[in-house]
Amino acid sequence: MRDITLGQYINGDSPIHRLDPRVRLILTLVYIIILFSFKSILQMILALVFILIAYAIVKIPLKMLLKSLKPIIPIVLFTSILNMFFISGDVVFSFWKISVTKQGLYYAALMSLRVICLLAGSSLLTYTSTPIELTGALESLFKPLTKLGFPVNDLAMMMTIALRFIPTLLEETDKIMAAQKSRGANLDTGKLFERIKALTPILIPLFVSAFRRADELALAMECRCYNGGEGRTRLNELRLKRSDLKATLVFCLFCVLLVLAGKI
Repeated sequence: MRDITLGQYINGDSPIHRLDPRVRLILTLVYIIILFSFKSILQMILALVFILIAYAIVKIPLKMLLKSLKPIIPIVLFTSILNMFFISGDVVFSFWKISVTKQGLYYAALMSLRVICLLAGSSLLTYTSTPIELTGALESLFKPLTKLGFPVNDLAMMMTIALRFIPTLLEETDKIMAAQKSRGANLDTGKLFERIKALTPILIPLFVSAFRRADELALAMECRCYNGGEGRTRLNELRLKRSDLKATLVFCLFCVLLVLAGKI
């Protein structure tokens, strides 16, 4: 559980940290979209190189990125196996009734790179954005929907709180699991249904703790007279700068490079 770093913020003063949070959010969404639109391994490799360069600019240690990728290894392996064994094409080798095809290996590598780039890009957004910045970015981007009566402020705050509660809940889960193991609970061995049943002493305290934290947070927000609706002001207003336009231009050039790579 402690290997999951999604939702954590890393303080810094890199060029990416100084970008407008709206720009960071939009570029991340576009990056995720292009990951699912391209079907070339060369494009995926370039996308991975691009995000690694971004991590180097932010000065986030590579071991932290690898740590965040550790929990998704089973997902990557599962999708790779499905693609290798269940996609027809030119057979590379076979055993018993199972055949591994050239196309299967290709799509297995493609899907693995896509999942890795997806998590790395999403993590970079949370590493470089505070909850206040994300809330402000979402409110600003969804502001036109307020004319339709859509509760943009409340939705933005809920999404940000949910994202930032991920590390807190994971830490709480680790504590509960350690407490249950110290009382003799067997969580790591046994058959599948026995292990699922053993999760009950973990899930119930976790839900109780989550509701308690939510109640304490709501009380704290009320004590501070929080009002996310009309008339709410900000200490720092969001304004686009020249660096935001430069970053957008660099990203557009990267997208053009990806399109050209797909034609090779």
